Amino acid sequence: MADAGHFEPKFKPYYRSLQKAAGDQRTPERIVAHYQLERRLADRLRQSTREERAALYPRLYGELFDALPDHPQRTRNPAAVASRRQKKLPLLLPYVHGRSVYLEIGCGDATMAFAMAAKVARAYGLDVTDALVDHSAAPRNFAFLRSSGVDVPLLADSVDFAYSNQLMEHLHGDDVEDQLREIFRVLKPGGRYYCTTPNRVTGPHDVSRYFDDTATGFHLREYDYRMIRETFGRAGFSQVRFPVTVRNRSLGTPPYPILRGIEIGLLGLPPSVRRHVVPFAQFLMGINAVATK
Repeated sequence: MADAGHFEPKFKPYYRSLQKAAGDQRTPERIVAHYQLERRLADRLRQSTREERAALYPRLYGELFDALPDHPQRTRNPAAVASRRQKKLPLLLPYVHGRSVYLEIGCGDATMAFAMAAKVARAYGLDVTDALVDHSAAPRNFAFLRSSGVDVPLLADSVDFAYSNQLMEHLHGDDVEDQLREIFRVLKPGGRYYCTTPNRVTGPHDVSRYFDDTATGFHLREYDYRMIRETFGRAGFSQVRFPVTVRNRSLGTPPYPILRGIEIGLLGLPPSVRRHVVPFAQFLMGINAVATK
């Protein structure tokens, strides 16, 4: 694999439309700088051993954000981010009640976990670092859990509902099933894991969207419906459903063969053609997986 830090990447002819859709206002030079650094760091993760990754996950993300003050995640309006997360609550509330134990994997600043804490008996936020968590604002029934990237330091059969948003694609392929088995272990019988992750069919969804046809940045692996269904099954989950949502409103759960059929049709199109179809299929292709123990 070529090192993106040692060559000038070539923008896709239609990169400006991708930039507009992402709300990315940076100059081409800054996007290139971001891409070269992120790909170099991501390649280190891809080539690392399991033992090395426990330290590499937080270190490399820290290096990326320290070097890129204009990274989109650093320039987002905090109030707007909090508002978007608040609007997701109605999708999660049907899975919990006042006695539930809630776990968010990859909680980031934990604002979603803080909001869920008002609806459940106990809320946990799990991440490799709590650098973004305002502990002074944390509800009394919230606790932060530090992870090496895979482990979930909770007792078996102790969680009613687990949730992650845009996390799975950031894990090394060799770590995904290990983490899923940990989530499966801590869930109570009948407990559910709601996982939201971008679909590779409409990707890439990291900075490599501007240059590559598959993710090469910190989205170490992007998934499709078939891959999700098979991976969750190997981790022990008895059932995986795929509810479709638009603007945080549920449109129901289409049968898996329909979703997979659309994927296969889109994958059969050249990327230059597929990009014109993606906006119309985006709501079907954004993966929401609800897995039951």
